[in-house]
Amino acid sequence: MSLLSHGMMALLTAQFLSALADNAILIAAIAIVKAQGLPNLVPLLQESFLLPFILLAPFVGQIADGFPKGRVMLAANLLKLFGALAMVAGVNPLTAYGLIGIGAAMYSPAKYGILAQMFGPSVLVRANGMMEGSTIVAILLGVILGGWLADHSLAWAFAGVVAAYSLAAFANLFIPSLPAENAGASFHPWRLTRRFFASFWLLFKNSDSRFSLLGTSVFWGCGTTLRLMLFAWVPAALLVADNQTPANLMGAVSIGIVLGAVAAGLWISLHNVNRALAGGLLLGPLILALAGIHDLKMAAVLMVAIGMSGGLFVVPLNALLQERGHESIGAGNALAVQNFAENIVMLSFVGAYGWAAAAGVPIATSIAGFGLLLLVFIGMLALSRLRRA
Repeated sequence: MSLLSHGMMALLTAQFLSALADNAILIAAIAIVKAQGLPNLVPLLQESFLLPFILLAPFVGQIADGFPKGRVMLAANLLKLFGALAMVAGVNPLTAYGLIGIGAAMYSPAKYGILAQMFGPSVLVRANGMMEGSTIVAILLGVILGGWLADHSLAWAFAGVVAAYSLAAFANLFIPSLPAENAGASFHPWRLTRRFFASFWLLFKNSDSRFSLLGTSVFWGCGTTLRLMLFAWVPAALLVADNQTPANLMGAVSIGIVLGAVAAGLWISLHNVNRALAGGLLLGPLILALAGIHDLKMAAVLMVAIGMSGGLFVVPLNALLQERGHESIGAGNALAVQNFAENIVMLSFVGAYGWAAAAGVPIATSIAGFGLLLLVFIGMLALSRLRRA
């Protein structure tokens, strides 16, 4: 299939609108809990979204491989829409955002798994780059619009979110109805759980898959935690108390990831995937540098650099895992394993930050410690990988 085919355009459109709504509603939900005088719920809000990825990991990969992936994405977007409407109706933000997390957990293995069905290894990194680019542009617009609307009108913010999820579901109807990768599989819960953990160990024993799982997990753990840290760091370091400024800085990271994804598509293939380590090794020092910044322009430049390093690191690793998974356990199951690993790391990182915040650790200290942790972890990952080269 061509990278510019109608099916690919429908996939990118659906992903763009769904990701835009995911990020806009997060900012709106943060604004709600802050307005209620409960800023300590912000890490819990993120954890309510992440938890379904862990609990449903044994099942969502099989669902993605057991049905046409475009239809799985449609069902997931409708569930996200229901969660958004529940938040509009006044349901507890933690519960409503958790429903959106369930939809996102279903959506993720299908959206990436379908790429391995649509494209061969020669263009899979470029297809991933287009998907990541669409996602990051959506994150950029979602956080900026969400921050602006949350400061002006939550009603308009939620109207935009509902419209975006509805249009994403409509776009899903035009994604090619490709055959299921594993249509005859059993959906018995215990068997699926056993099969999932067998798949997990199978992927983890493969050096390429293990490299990808560890690398993407620490990247998304970094991104998720940094996003929450910004809402505490901006008032402390830049003396700005609105929702727009941290949202804009999140957008700067998104711009950087787009640039990094483009560079990855041009410079890195599955044959020279170790080049991605260059981006990963820069993440820790850049986040360490953030701890000493007190100027908005310098912070924005640093955020773009963090995003570029991350995009260069994560896009090739995603493609590597999809290809190895497609060859072994099915792309959908491989992406479910990836989500499981990534979200355990994200939940751990967010939980550690929540604990540090509750204990009164200064945000600059938390950021510096976080950057040091990333530097050590990715350094060890690089040493292990290069020794095998």
